[in-house]
Amino acid sequence: MKKLIISAAFIASSIVSFAQNDKYTAAMQKNISAMDTSFKNPANLLTLANNFERIGTAEKTQWLAFYYAALCQINYGYMQMQGNMGVVDAIADKATLLIAKADSLQPNNSEISCVKSMIATAHMIVDPMTRWQQYGQEIEQHNAAAMQQDPTNPRPYYLKGENLKGTPEQFGGGCKTAKPELQKAMDLFGAFKPASELHPNWGKQRVETLLNECK
Repeated sequence: MKKLIISAAFIASSIVSFAQNDKYTAAMQKNISAMDTSFKNPANLLTLANNFERIGTAEKTQWLAFYYAALCQINYGYMQMQGNMGVVDAIADKATLLIAKADSLQPNNSEISCVKSMIATAHMIVDPMTRWQQYGQEIEQHNAAAMQQDPTNPRPYYLKGENLKGTPEQFGGGCKTAKPELQKAMDLFGAFKPASELHPNWGKQRVETLLNECK
């Protein structure tokens, strides 16, 4: 009888766990699928960042929720650079808090290092003439860490290539130095497979665009 009670309790616990996992997966899929179209309306990216943060806060152990919250947050920051540069630092600071939560749950992760690189890039772009020494070094460190943490990840090469393309030639940038990094990213995208349907799988189309611009 005692064994039957224990078995029933285990089954009930498993059912609840599976239901929670299904709810988490469905919420993540819904928000991930909305990310691409959200770039047409920057406010939607901020909404998604908040959605992902709420998922992470509710689940507590799911690093991907905080990762996507930070990714949406920093992309929202990039989209403010055209006419509202004064708010970018604060947006990037919020992204730093979010990615730190992801990092605490999943240390030494290549995708997390990529977002850290994106955050440092945003801070630098606010005032590149006075900030490049500090944030330029941070960007390189995060990209190098991402490459080391997962040599099959195309995104750190993409980020490095995009930064080089946007750097003036007199400072070592331009298409000539960017193209090998972008081509490396494209080669890796050809073989890359995300660990699950929820794991990061973005950047390929942007690399294709950058390579076409460098022809």
